[in-house]
Amino acid sequence: MLKPNKSVIIIFLGPALLCYALVFLYPSVRTVVMSFFAVESVSDAVSKWAFAGFGNYKKLFTSQFFLQSMKNIGKVWLFGGFGVMFFALVFAVALTGNLKGTKFFRSAVYLPNVVSAVAMGTMWINYVYNTDYGLLHNVLSTFGFNSLSKTLWTGPGTRFWSMLVAYCFGMVGYHMLVFISGIEQIPKDYYEAALLEGANVLQRFFKITIPNMRGVIRSNIVMWTVFTVVFFVWGQLFSPVNLSSDTVAPMNYMYELVFGASSSANTVRDTGSGAAIGVILMMMVVFVFFGTLFVVRNDDAEV
Repeated sequence: MLKPNKSVIIIFLGPALLCYALVFLYPSVRTVVMSFFAVESVSDAVSKWAFAGFGNYKKLFTSQFFLQSMKNIGKVWLFGGFGVMFFALVFAVALTGNLKGTKFFRSAVYLPNVVSAVAMGTMWINYVYNTDYGLLHNVLSTFGFNSLSKTLWTGPGTRFWSMLVAYCFGMVGYHMLVFISGIEQIPKDYYEAALLEGANVLQRFFKITIPNMRGVIRSNIVMWTVFTVVFFVWGQLFSPVNLSSDTVAPMNYMYELVFGASSSANTVRDTGSGAAIGVILMMMVVFVFFGTLFVVRNDDAEV
């Protein structure tokens, strides 16, 4: 048996590890360290940093904007996640059957993921939610709901939920494909045996499909959490000028603190607090990851 050539391994892995260290590892460590210092600009030299301990974190948790952003992201994760996972699983189960045109419908459901978030958000704002010629306006007025058709869907009170629906519309396809990949790994013998035993559709779903997809469900929840914590573009699209309590997410607030991006003077540059937000979001993903490992103890059934 040939022994592995260590020099060859180093030659091939070296560039990848170097890129990983420079592009991901170093910025991550620097961000964690920066979160414990008072830093005005992201380009400030380390000599200008002033140690603040947990001051940045205390400052964030006394900021109404940050607390509101955490509430918003919590609603995106919980309500949006429930809706996305539900429809993704329904489509996945339906499109792994013997329906005609399965490939077409899979492509149609996944299509919104191909379109950029900016283009998708612009489409929803201008052609779905518009109160003069939008899709919702035309459909509701056609069925006689004239007062409801004049609702300002992107106005205060409804802006968040309008944004959430638009965002979730584009996310169903991705998670559907992940579920499909899991369902297609389940041996068809299981379903055939269940049919012979007289099991109905719901019984096959809860007794065969779900138990054999625990690992896939866990992966989808973790990926949804990652997508949620980096929720940024949609908040900018639905509130393009200044931060709005209806749509602000932690990433929007972090961008405001680090770059002072809005046209109003609501915030001053505070890169240290922005770094602290990044650390908090990272810990949220880690918490969900280990939480799913604890809740979903067993992996997919062995085949």
